[in-house]
Formats: sequence, C-alpha cells, structure tokens
Amino acid sequence: MTIKVDRVKEYEALLDIYEREGLDKSLFDNRVATIIISGSKIIGLNNVPGVEIKGEEIENGVRADVRIADGVELPFPIHLCTGYLKGEGYQRVEFNITVGKNSKVRFTSHCIFPYAKDFTHEAISRISVGENSSVLYDDEHIHGEGVRMISRTEVEVKAGGRYTGKFSLTKQRARELKLEMTAKLADNAVAELTSKVKAVEDDSVEIREVLQLEGAHSRGDLKSTVIAFDKSRVNVVNEAYGLGDYAKGHIECHEIVKGEADVQTVPLLRVKNDKAELTHEASIGRINEAQLVQLMAKGLTEEEAAELIIKGLLGE
Repeated sequence: MTIKVDRVKEYEALLDIYEREGLDKSLFDNRVATIIISGSKIIGLNNVPGVEIKGEEIENGVRADVRIADGVELPFPIHLCTGYLKGEGYQRVEFNITVGKNSKVRFTSHCIFPYAKDFTHEAISRISVGENSSVLYDDEHIHGEGVRMISRTEVEVKAGGRYTGKFSLTKQRARELKLEMTAKLADNAVAELTSKVKAVEDDSVEIREVLQLEGAHSRGDLKSTVIAFDKSRVNVVNEAYGLGDYAKGHIECHEIVKGEADVQTVPLLRVKNDKAELTHEASIGRINEAQLVQLMAKGLTEEEAAELIIKGLLGE
C-alpha cells in the first residue's frame, strides 16, 4: 500500500480506531484493494489485479473512481475507508464504481468520525453492476455525538446482475441522518437494499429506499429496521415501481418505538405493467411482549431482555 510520508500519523490513528472498535484490521493488508481517506486527503491507496482505484482530492473531500474488470472474483473485499479525525467541519466523498461483466466482488465501507461534535458528512455513490455480475456493498458507520450525514446511493444493475446493499448505523448515535438508496434493474436483475439504524435522544432520521423494476423478470427487496428511543424522530419511505414484465418487488419495514419517539413509515407501491407484482409488510410498535416475557422468565430483567431483543433485530 502506498502511504504518503506526511500522512503516516493519520493512517496510524485510523488503525488505532479500527482496533478499538473491533473492526477488521486485515482490510489494510496489501492483498486488499483499498482507498483510505481522512478529511480531504487520500492517506493510502492500493490496487490489486482486476481492480483499479483512482482518487482525486477536491475541495472539502475526495472523489474516487473504482473500476473492476470483466470476470474478476476476489478473495478479499474492496475496502473503502472514510475518516474524519477532527471535531468540526464538512466532508464530501464521491465514489463512482463500475463493475464489469461476469464478476463477483464485495465492498466493505467504513465511515469513521469518532470525535465529531459539529460535523457534516456528504457521501454520493454511483454504482454500475455489469451483466451477470454480483456485488455486495456493506456500509458501516462509527460516529461521534455530532454528525449530520447525507448519503445518496444510485445503483444500476444490468441484465442478470445482482446487487446487495447494506447500511448500518447501530453502535453510536445517528444524530441527523438523511439516507437515500435507489436501484434500477434491467432484465433478470436482482437487488436487495437493507438499512438498520438505531436512533436515540433527539436524533432525526430520514430513510428513502427506491426500487425501479424496469426489466422483465427483475426482482427486488427493500428492508428497513429502525429502533427509535427517547424523543427521536424517524421517517421511512419505501418505494417500489413495477414496470417490467413479471417483475416482482417486496417491501419489509419494521420499527420499534421506545419512550416518546415519533416514527412514521410510508410504503409506496406503483405498478404500470399488469404482469408485475409488488407486496409489502410494515409494522410499528413496542418490543414483542411474548418475547419479553419469555426472556424474563429465564432470569433477565426487563431492560436486559429488551436490549437482547433489540440486538437481535439489528443483527448485532
């Protein structure tokens, strides 16, 4: 991996945070395709056969192009590390990702803002999945107390391709989150968009997930889980559009409310082809009473039982 001499201290600081948070430090290995960003600086960059990453430092951030050749299958995920080690400021990161035909790749994206007190992070991702390729994009966030986050991801899945996008912000506060994920699917393409968020205190969370099922026999799922505590505010909008012949889409939205949280969920289904099929299920409510009683019967307090159920819902 190429690390600029004057940026070694920032690189080491990010490594220390990975270790402290229990994240996988092997992602910094030379066998892994990686770009490491701190603020508006590119700290480290590493390419491997079949993957080309080019980064450009822009005002208040970084723009990166990631290209995966045809027929590539990697033993390790491509690592996108975005950090900000100050308490205040603004950062904009743009990723343009192009995956060739017949490839199978994973992305692990970490956003690390541990000291944020008054910080805005804006992330724009544009992802093109080639014909018959498979992409898994896992996006995990480690935040301080004062983060405003705006995240927009646009995905195009070409014929026979598959995309799975996972967003997780469950370990620290969301504070202010605006998350939007959109997937447009061609013939026989498949997409699954999943978001898991924990909101506490006076956090504000807005989530919008969109499926454009344009191709014949395209299939997609939208899944969102939000745990809302205290006086947090949550608004979730899931949209699915059935446009192609025999397209199928499903929306699954589950929110748990605890305290005085204000939660709204809106499933929007629109069919413009009588051969398409869209379904949805949504629930908002308190923690499952039967599960709570069952766990308390095994010796847990109500608080311990509730915490265990919440961890299960968030996949922790």
